[in-house]
Amino acid sequence: MASTHEKNGETPGVTKQLCQWLETFTLDDVPEDVRVRAKYLILDGLACGIVGSHLPWTEKAAKTFFEMEPTGTSIVWGYSDKKVSPLSAALLNSTSVQSFELDDWHLSAPLHSNSIIIPALFSAISHREVGQSTKTDGKTFLVSVIAGYETGPRVGLGLHGAHMLTRGWHSGAVFGPSASAASVSKLLQLPASSIEDALGIACTQAGGLMSAQFGSEVKRMQHGFAARSGLLGALLAQNGYTGIKNVYEEKFGGYLAMFGQGSGKEPSYLPEEVSKELGETWQSRLIRVKYHSSMAGTHCTVDCVRALQDKYPEKLSDLKAIASIKLDMTEVAFHHGGFDVKRPVAATGAQMSAAYTAATQLVDGQVLPSQFRHDQLDRDVVWELIGKTKCYHALDLGDERYTQRVTITLNDGTVLSETLKAPKSVAPGLTNEEILEKWRRLTQGLVEEERRDQIEKMVLDIENVDDVAVLNQLMAAPFLNPIA
Repeated sequence: MASTHEKNGETPGVTKQLCQWLETFTLDDVPEDVRVRAKYLILDGLACGIVGSHLPWTEKAAKTFFEMEPTGTSIVWGYSDKKVSPLSAALLNSTSVQSFELDDWHLSAPLHSNSIIIPALFSAISHREVGQSTKTDGKTFLVSVIAGYETGPRVGLGLHGAHMLTRGWHSGAVFGPSASAASVSKLLQLPASSIEDALGIACTQAGGLMSAQFGSEVKRMQHGFAARSGLLGALLAQNGYTGIKNVYEEKFGGYLAMFGQGSGKEPSYLPEEVSKELGETWQSRLIRVKYHSSMAGTHCTVDCVRALQDKYPEKLSDLKAIASIKLDMTEVAFHHGGFDVKRPVAATGAQMSAAYTAATQLVDGQVLPSQFRHDQLDRDVVWELIGKTKCYHALDLGDERYTQRVTITLNDGTVLSETLKAPKSVAPGLTNEEILEKWRRLTQGLVEEERRDQIEKMVLDIENVDDVAVLNQLMAAPFLNPIA
């Protein structure tokens, strides 16, 4: 049915423009560098899923779902003897990807795309195979992933991107349902009108509180809520269920209007960003991959400390000689990671804290999964350094989101300082080869080499895969716990 705008000869609004593009664009329309990068991003997402599948909080969530619902049709990564419903599998597999602060994020509109998109797609594939005996080839899977990579950030930019974090919203959980719905809709080859329904159903489920970062385990699961919401929206729309129309630009109770309330920005939201330069400017190019196992806003802190360690190895070899540590941060990073971390702390809070990650880098020379084992979280040497650390919102650093300065003062009065515009993971960003190295490094010892090599080969040659369900099946057998 034609919309009122179309009947009157008016230009469709941003929601319909997005839906029309999602329906019609093909893999051939995607630049080669974006297609290739997407494969490496998928590989990184699966690495994070392997690392996270048997962490304590993931196992706790999985146990709850296994006890709560009957055996289903969809694979839970790392649990070969268990299957659950598609919606629950999307949530649990997303929780694995997001479970250890190792996954991707978008530079301008922060969300962890892989944790939202890949689990939702695999759940949809499982659902299709049972109900329709339909195989999903690699080209369809790849273009569906890219559909989500392009949609989530655009919706986020409509809400001023990273400003959502400053306001206390978990931005990825707010932007994420749209990404999931777009990807699954593309996979199911829904027409634009049904994609609009899917997005409308997904958006009314959006939300996520950033207070989850202060030690709760639910922070690991909030992107999973987004994965599940988008999947549900697309499956309902496939069967003709009607969603909110023009959901992004609707002024009364619309997605942007409501989440934009109280933003303090003028205008409070930017609907034009949702459909801006579709097929011309590729948001996929702004997705970055983490090097450290901590919240993205702490990475420049860690890199500043590492730079000081490289410059002054002898002076910083004696941690007792440190009198104070000052961490100067821009607004978003300060509100997200500059909080006063308290002892004892759970792994979630530690990974979100700039002070904690700076101390860990000073002590261990790295910030990786092993630094957040239970027996590592309460070390006196780390907490002594945290006690000497203060975080500040430094106005002189300007508005560049990632710029940070670390100043270490020694007992003898020596002052050591390093300022970086951005961490390595942001600028220049990890290369495809470095993502491949990260994949191999993270999965070493957690999965048998033969299975790891099969997953790697299949992902990097995804366009030639006849049935992507085989990749999902390779993720089913157990993985080891990296912090056991």
